[in-house]
Amino acid sequence: MLFIYILFGDQVMSTVVLSVRIRKELKEEAEKLGIDIRRVVEKALEEEVERVKMEKLRKLIEEALKYMDISVDEWVESVKESRYER
Repeated sequence: MLFIYILFGDQVMSTVVLSVRIRKELKEEAEKLGIDIRRVVEKALEEEVERVKMEKLRKLIEEALKYMDISVDEWVESVKESRYER
């Protein structure tokens, strides 16, 4: 596994090589159009990771609310109200 270290602010970020198979025609067209494939894949993966994390958090909150006398909507409203009180 290849690690490349990039200085990012005061942190060192490591990267890895990710290998995926895509249709040859798709890769060729992306290259012709000047698309930065690495950037597109990284952004899409970041977005999917964030989406899955939020979905897991939502399920965890829903599960916790089953044991409380409050609905999801009431809980959301309560969180919003507490933000405005600050």
